[in-house]
Amino acid sequence: MEFFRIKKDIPFMSYGRYTTSISLVTFLVAVIFLFTKGLNFGVDFTGGTVMEVHYAQSAELDKVRDQLGSIGLKEAQVLNFGSSKDVLIQIPLKDDKAGAKLSEQVLAALRQQDVSVELRRVEFVGPQVGKDLVDNGAMALLLVSLGIVGYLWLRFEWKFGLAAIIANLHDVVIILGFFAFFQWEFSLTVLAAVLAVLGYSVNESVVVFDRIRENFRKMRKTEVNEIIDNAITRTMSRTIITHACTQMMVTSMLFLGGETLHYFALALTIGILFSIYSSVLVASPLLMMFGVSREDFIKPEKVEAEEVLP
Repeated sequence: MEFFRIKKDIPFMSYGRYTTSISLVTFLVAVIFLFTKGLNFGVDFTGGTVMEVHYAQSAELDKVRDQLGSIGLKEAQVLNFGSSKDVLIQIPLKDDKAGAKLSEQVLAALRQQDVSVELRRVEFVGPQVGKDLVDNGAMALLLVSLGIVGYLWLRFEWKFGLAAIIANLHDVVIILGFFAFFQWEFSLTVLAAVLAVLGYSVNESVVVFDRIRENFRKMRKTEVNEIIDNAITRTMSRTIITHACTQMMVTSMLFLGGETLHYFALALTIGILFSIYSSVLVASPLLMMFGVSREDFIKPEKVEAEEVLP
């Protein structure tokens, strides 16, 4: 399905050096922020107490925060969970207070403001559990990346696998760089969004790579840069439709999903925008740099010597 068709190929590869240079700079800047500022890990990773409370009326979050601040919990995060009457409270790990004792203190403070407060659940995440989650999350990213490389290597050729994983990791590092720079909370839901972006980006790269492989077999006398330009231009309509529809759904979560889904949708938004850029203006120029050629897909025909007639 196409809403429009571009008749003349857009010379994307003529700007390949510039786009890859820009990507390298943004990648390095993101890495610098990750090392200097680091990620602002949530309770899921650092450990702490998570409480869900229910109010008879719509909860006033500012008053809840003030009440928690009065008992020395100014760093607690308060947000709506599901409805305006349900509140999720995340309290970082306190060295001098255990999870059960702390939850009792919080509930008593909240009932001074509203006696109708009802405790729905309380969870305590220890520091060792948080450390394990960080390690497991990093391992998940590594295994997914290796799986992508292996899949593309088998389906296409090693140059395609290497180009795709560099472009896709570029998207992931950019997301992490944004979260490090703005110190947005990095939780398990954000990690899920990062893994989703990794799969989303490789899907976009596979579509373009498929067309490039097809062009190498059909356009026998065409230069490599023109083959890649044609592949990207022919898939442009599909790319715009796919990303627009996906972003519409993610935008609805960003603005209507509440605070619980806010950073999840924000990570997806950043990933979707940069995956468009990387699949077209990073992965494809990298193929040129790696020296992709028609011989990678089509073996040259052997020229048989003509028999000399006596």
